[in-house]
Amino acid sequence: MTIVELGPADWQEFRAIRLRALADAPDAFARTLTEFEREDEETWRPRLAAPNPILVVLDEGTPVAMGGGLVPPGETDLMFIWGMWTAPEARGHGHGRALVSWLLDWALARSISTVELHVTEGNDSARGLYESCGFVGTGDWEPLREGSPLQIELLRRTTRPPGG
Repeated sequence: MTIVELGPADWQEFRAIRLRALADAPDAFARTLTEFEREDEETWRPRLAAPNPILVVLDEGTPVAMGGGLVPPGETDLMFIWGMWTAPEARGHGHGRALVSWLLDWALARSISTVELHVTEGNDSARGLYESCGFVGTGDWEPLREGSPLQIELLRRTTRPPGG
């Protein structure tokens, strides 16, 4: 397994894995496959030029997992993990854990102490992964997206030990 941070030149690879993720797990993401399918190179490239990391896991050269981190504009002590997904044939191999660990290390290296993410109700495997990585449910729930009956919960953790 190799984790690669994508850049603007990798927009087609990013687009392909993002569309695959949306097709496989439409209830895991706030935006839909249809929304992303309409976007072209001019939309995809800038996402990868931002200072925030977007990662893929390569298994024997094939992208099998993805995730990203976002430090919201104006924030200095908060990162949001988004877009976590692993291909069905690659689940259970530690790719999600490796991505979360990479992103937490990235945050820690930048003195970001709070990391948050959302998990969709009923996605017990994702929740289990995040909780095993130290994330705790906040009890803050909101709709997955407009018109969806599904809810997402905000989970949070610190990159520093208590008192650290």
